[in-house]
Amino acid sequence: MKIYGDIQSGNCYKIKLLAALLDLNHEWVDIDILNNETQSPGFLSKNPNGKIPLLELDDGRCLWESNAILNYLAQDSELLPADPFLEAKIQQWQFFEQYSHEPYIAVARFINKYLGMPEHRRNEFESKQEGGHKALKVMEQQLLKSPFLVGDQLTTADLSLFGYTHVAHEGGFDLSLYPGIQNWIEHIHALPGFVSMQADS
Repeated sequence: MKIYGDIQSGNCYKIKLLAALLDLNHEWVDIDILNNETQSPGFLSKNPNGKIPLLELDDGRCLWESNAILNYLAQDSELLPADPFLEAKIQQWQFFEQYSHEPYIAVARFINKYLGMPEHRRNEFESKQEGGHKALKVMEQQLLKSPFLVGDQLTTADLSLFGYTHVAHEGGFDLSLYPGIQNWIEHIHALPGFVSMQADS
């Protein structure tokens, strides 16, 4: 299978991390979003939404949206429990990530890291700080109670949130304010098979 992505993107990196943790055989295809490679006819034929990450299976079927890809690849593993309530809790955190976390933390990081903080987007960057800290506080409350977001075991919920949380400082968020999150990041760094965002693809 092929995974199309940018390793510096949290949404793509979390797929790369899951593939490493589960030792999944795959080909990583680097995509340059700043050069509009997701808008090429070839890419759009695989994902009409024109975004990464994108999973292309051996039989040619394609799947997009990072959390859908995570849950698909994690089937029949410990990262995706079969219990319906635990599965719903995972999805709860994944919806939280997409609607309450990423729009603030990922966008602030994009403006600062990818775009180099252009002056005309500085106000937008500042406007993302409050929402980002609100999301981090929600995570902190849970991670002071349990080592992972859905209890004592790593799940795809953790991978979903780890992608952008562990580099939130690149978006101006001081993670030293959140000891629970810092411990959680250390737990994930220590996992067998862990790969960093700087890992060679």
